[in-house]
Amino acid sequence: MSYKLLGEFIRKVDNKNKDLKILNLQGLSMSKEFRKSTSNIVGTDLSNYKIVKQGQFCCDFMSVIRVHKFPVVLNSLGEDVIISPAYVVFEIKDEKLLLPEYLMLWFRRSEFDRYADFRCDSSIRGGFQWEELCEVELPVPSIEEQQKIVDQYQWVANKIKVNEQICEKLEATAQALYKHWFVDFEFPNEEGKPYKSSGGKMIFNEELQKKIPNGWEVKSLGEICSKIGSGSTPSGGKESYCKDGISLIRSMNVHDLEFVFDDLAFINDGQARKLANVSVEKYDLLINITGVSVARCTIVPTEVIPARVNQHVMLIRPFSEQFANYYLLMNLTSVESKNILLGVSQSGSTREAITKSDIEKFKILMPIQSSLKSFQKNIEKSFEMINNARTQNQKLTHLQSLLLSRLARMEAVEN
Repeated sequence: MSYKLLGEFIRKVDNKNKDLKILNLQGLSMSKEFRKSTSNIVGTDLSNYKIVKQGQFCCDFMSVIRVHKFPVVLNSLGEDVIISPAYVVFEIKDEKLLLPEYLMLWFRRSEFDRYADFRCDSSIRGGFQWEELCEVELPVPSIEEQQKIVDQYQWVANKIKVNEQICEKLEATAQALYKHWFVDFEFPNEEGKPYKSSGGKMIFNEELQKKIPNGWEVKSLGEICSKIGSGSTPSGGKESYCKDGISLIRSMNVHDLEFVFDDLAFINDGQARKLANVSVEKYDLLINITGVSVARCTIVPTEVIPARVNQHVMLIRPFSEQFANYYLLMNLTSVESKNILLGVSQSGSTREAITKSDIEKFKILMPIQSSLKSFQKNIEKSFEMINNARTQNQKLTHLQSLLLSRLARMEAVEN
């Protein structure tokens, strides 16, 4: 299939918000999506801002040389929006020849961002501008074929979105159950009734300065864990990483209640043996202990095991008989614990950091074992579903990348 110049299909649009009817001000993100503008527009004259109608594009040529990407968005929000006067708005001349959604797929390709970045360096004008955009060559198949490609990509995108919504609902349910049982103390008593509101015995705790259920104790993580420790980066740094092998978990992989597989590093058996003291096991908790992501916490997914952690991640392994893994996860990601951990991390004279000693001394309100066991049983299935959905999304995201990379060759990708 022959390639055609994009300039044959697009034209600039310059409609200003003169009547001030549109107040929805949007910015452009590096992920090629609109983001709600955080600018203070009180007292700002919005009449000079540009209108982006449904099906039109807007882009930021000035940022390409700085971020090495081409920030461009197709307005599919269902309403007209306004953007900064510094941005450029354009549209497709004839949608019977080129679909906006198909063109947006072309813009999403990582190869396109590299092309735009390359043209920045090579352009005598010192950047990627309208003229360079019009010189872009792309395959333009029939409208029917374009729609087929768009539909295939959209099916994958919709499935990813549904999985994300499932995860959000399951996480919200888990957090609500944790609060109901262990903050409001309404866990089921022996008769299956809410403990506190059913007259369950409450004992004043001097350390917490509040009443807690009878039989509950305040303990340090060091008392209830068989292992707390962080690792190191193998000699040679990133250059020593392998394409596959033993997983090396870094802070970028650890988010609250979520393990992010992007940029998961791998090391060989020899490197892994040197980190044998931080060998990760099923149900281990992972918590970031340095930098801007300090105190983020999740449970390791079984898919990444065998694994080790580097010096920015600490593993926490409760005694198995405690049934405390998911309870600790919900506790450490709660607002109260997060504030304490962040305070600890900022108390030192250097950058934000939490030490092994800080983790070992961290105080936890420990319920009786029967409540922990019941909570673990209730919550484990939810997190298995969350993990399955995120694993599927990882594969679907890879499929999206394949679809985009193969646009140039117009190859189909099996679902």
